[in-house]
Amino acid sequence: MAGIFSKIIAGEIPCYKIAESEDYFAFLDIRPLQKGHTLVIPKREIDYVFDLEDDALAGLMLFAKRVGKAMKQVIDCKRIGVSIIGLEVPHTHIHLIPINSLNDMDFTNPIDGLEPKDFQIIAEQIAERFE
Repeated sequence: MAGIFSKIIAGEIPCYKIAESEDYFAFLDIRPLQKGHTLVIPKREIDYVFDLEDDALAGLMLFAKRVGKAMKQVIDCKRIGVSIIGLEVPHTHIHLIPINSLNDMDFTNPIDGLEPKDFQIIAEQIAERFE
């Protein structure tokens, strides 16, 4: 049975898509820690990041780098933080989070107040800068 991220990739569950390639997909996290918090995933459903083949892991990181650079052009922040936890959803995913301090990556404290139109605008702005 396909997991939630595979359903997002297939278009069965809507998302705020940032970018897509043949092997990778990026979309906004709907429970963001910061405005612009993005998830980057391989299209192939593999639970644990270190179970990815070397070329797939390298490709995922290079794809995430491109997404992060686009995010940095849109979101006013010092850095794009990177986190791979892998406990929430059994599908490898990288969190790209705009940060100004370590506290901005507190996974117990997602932000509130973003409306669907806010997500849409952010996703479109980042997507426009994705190279």
